[in-house]
Amino acid sequence: MKPWTQERRLRTRSEQETMALGNLLAGLLPKPGLVVLRGDLGMGKTTLVRGLAAALGADAGEVTSPTFTLVHEYAGKQTRLVHLDLYRLEEERELDSIGLWELAEAADGLVMVEWGDRFAGVMEQADAEIEITPGEDENERLLRVRW
Repeated sequence: MKPWTQERRLRTRSEQETMALGNLLAGLLPKPGLVVLRGDLGMGKTTLVRGLAAALGADAGEVTSPTFTLVHEYAGKQTRLVHLDLYRLEEERELDSIGLWELAEAADGLVMVEWGDRFAGVMEQADAEIEITPGEDENERLLRVRW
């Protein structure tokens, strides 16, 4: 993992706020960049990606979780967004079969990787990390963004 030079701690209280935060982060995250999304099921990782997609000029309504397809790509106006979900992978060598390294190398925008923290190789290559944890009530999310 690269040493993080910046960190922001943020809070959202609704899906709309999480999407708006994704929109804001699109301007802050390094591009091209491999970003690891950490957080349990239902924490809003895909919702955050919807906000990023909108900011990059892609159709946020098309963004869905790639849990079963593993990889989704969205064309923005000037750059693209690649969204991966590694939850179903069991071994690091499977990253080669889905083309993660090629996608990251060819990326002109953001490569957002859910469950990337399960694999040391992904964390070593990450340009940023976003961790989402529950807040005090069922709608609140606490985000730690490091890059």
